[in-house]
Amino acid sequence: MHTQRNYDVVIVGSGIVGLAHAYHAHRRGLTVAVVDHADAIVGASVQNFGHACITAQSGEALEYARAGRTHWLDLATSSGFWARESGTHCVARHDDELEVLRQFAAVRGPEEAQLLDRDQILGRLPIAADGVTGGLYMPLDLQVDPRRAAPAIAAWLESSGVDFHWRTAATSFDPGVVHTSRGDLHADTIFVTVNYDIDRLFPEYAERGGLLRCRLHMMRARVELPTPLPTPLFTGWSLLRYSGFEGLPAVVDVAGRLGAEFPEYLALDLHQMYTPQPDGSILIGDTHIREISSSPFQSEAGFDALITETKAIFGIDRVEVTERWQGVYSSAPESEFLLVEPIPGVHVVTVTTGIGMTTSMGLAQSSLARALEPLATTPIGIDA
Repeated sequence: MHTQRNYDVVIVGSGIVGLAHAYHAHRRGLTVAVVDHADAIVGASVQNFGHACITAQSGEALEYARAGRTHWLDLATSSGFWARESGTHCVARHDDELEVLRQFAAVRGPEEAQLLDRDQILGRLPIAADGVTGGLYMPLDLQVDPRRAAPAIAAWLESSGVDFHWRTAATSFDPGVVHTSRGDLHADTIFVTVNYDIDRLFPEYAERGGLLRCRLHMMRARVELPTPLPTPLFTGWSLLRYSGFEGLPAVVDVAGRLGAEFPEYLALDLHQMYTPQPDGSILIGDTHIREISSSPFQSEAGFDALITETKAIFGIDRVEVTERWQGVYSSAPESEFLLVEPIPGVHVVTVTTGIGMTTSMGLAQSSLARALEPLATTPIGIDA
């Protein structure tokens, strides 16, 4: 039972973006409370790959991802969850994909992107050789345990003095006040980090931003490989997914060819990627279906596509699926972040694409600094 009702900062939402705000506020020596309607972290922050794909971002997302990298590693040590500086490999299985990787490596340089020839990528990865033309290694990317990272951070913050009000719903807001189902909490600075549920608290801002729920086909599987998959693995479909590749001249060729060859995958908005886990399993995903309200029904077509392509890329006959789930995160057209101040001192911070884990630490550091410096001339919104 919490008796304290007054804090420096109150955060609504215990997902990774909310936890990142709590972490940075706590580091500043502020009193912090986190409010969540659930009794545990069960949303997008545990439904993901646990892959901080830093290098494939651009613009503000890249700045946030780079800024947050050290914080992820520090939190892994202090909170006790598994993390590693794995980097990411991307395999090219067509000349046009390799050309995108060449163009990307030329822009980023060897510290961020190392071009690999066919023999080099086949020497590193347990993949089928058919069609492989080369690859890329991005050494700065990180991996964390997606099931344990956010819960471990929450437990560490709570043990360090951050108050968590679980099973407590935020119902409305006024300047300096969060009205909840268990009474009012007071703070000069309030963050609302509820991902897609922002449309239930501030529907006009969600509608104005075109906010949708994006649901995914995802699975965990056991796959018999000659050697373990050493890092997360991107494919040609990944080149159509991340803003860091967007705008490179050869991306148009990749998009046109994949769309013509695999129209059914294009309809699923497939992103074929693989992330190895500490227990030897591999997380496989994903597809993308955008709706205002997520349908509870999920077709088998997405899982069939993922299994078919997993067999093809690794040259295997059997994939032992141990778990399937429908991930959901917020999505908005032509936007990666929704940052608004609908009420004085109440700051909405939502990542509107699937890069919440990647950008959360840097994003929270930036938005907290902005909120605590009311005399700053920078307007509320994405940094210019």
